[in-house]
Amino acid sequence: MSFISITRASREDGDLIASLSRRTFYDAFARFNTAENMDKFMNSHYNPESLSAETADPENIFLLAWLEDICVGYIKLRESENESEKPEGLTGIAVIEILRLYTEQKTIGKGIGKALMESALNIAREKNKKAVWLGVWEHNARAIAFYRKFGFQIFGEHIFMLGDDPQTDLLMKKEI
Repeated sequence: MSFISITRASREDGDLIASLSRRTFYDAFARFNTAENMDKFMNSHYNPESLSAETADPENIFLLAWLEDICVGYIKLRESENESEKPEGLTGIAVIEILRLYTEQKTIGKGIGKALMESALNIAREKNKKAVWLGVWEHNARAIAFYRKFGFQIFGEHIFMLGDDPQTDLLMKKEI
């Protein structure tokens, strides 16, 4: 059995997170999108400078998943008290958002996502949150099924811009 460990990322992990983001996002979504939209999105969101700034932002929490001594995934949480950033139905409630949960394709089914999700839910409990929420692409059946296993339920939707392509994300939440 392989050993999975979860560590908290720091600003110095920006290059690692950018590389992992680009690789895992491309592997998961390139076949469904144009190269232009993939490049536009990844170049604006998954570059080392942006991700170093994100890791330094106190509203964000990045957890890295390690399989033995190789980083194979991460989860990004955002704790914002700005009510205008919360979707309808979550205003006035102490929540934390899961913005990304990415793992290497070759590690799917090895417990990496589960370990990251359990760590995220533990953080939500430690911070006395009432719910955890996320957006997931409506056509990502594997991810939707994964979130349902943890008790997440669909409560709405919003538009996610992938480059120039507006796509529908389902909003899911889990009460803590």
